Amino acid sequence: MRPKPAPNYLAGYPDVLTRPIIALIAEHQFADLMLKRYPLAHDIRSDKTLYDYVKDIKNTYLRHANQLNRVGYDSKLHITHHALGIHTSKSSKHGAKLKAKQEIQVAALFKNMPLDFLSMIVVHELAHIKEHEHNKAFYKLCCHMEPTYHQLEFDVRIYLTYLAAGGAPLWLPNAANEME
Repeated sequence: MRPKPAPNYLAGYPDVLTRPIIALIAEHQFADLMLKRYPLAHDIRSDKTLYDYVKDIKNTYLRHANQLNRVGYDSKLHITHHALGIHTSKSSKHGAKLKAKQEIQVAALFKNMPLDFLSMIVVHELAHIKEHEHNKAFYKLCCHMEPTYHQLEFDVRIYLTYLAAGGAPLWLPNAANEME
């Protein structure tokens, strides 16, 4: 059985944008450029602090949406679903009442990334509460919550391309923070 090829995170982007990035990765110059743009990882390490962070963004931009029941990091998400985050909405009937549960899971990979990258994935998953499809309204909502959404998504995709090409993680966990 042949191993699966790495996902093409830059599929759909024009060559004029991707070719220079791929060259920087091949020439081992990408890491320095990325660390200049995003020098520090965030300190949102636990599921509780992630929940609070996501809840603050939700309450600012999606006040009338259903409450979030669970938010957390998922160490298997990136590997099993080829996804960076997942939003699930579950409805269940209890007697005459209909209960809806909203959950967001973020790939554990985002524990050791800049806050801007975490913000991008959180905004993406929150937008799915209101817009289920990746359509114009969905991206408009993402940009409303995070004005630099498209640039951040591209930067996350080029970082993932760098990792898939064998690059070492740029933001390493702080041992003191991982003890939470």
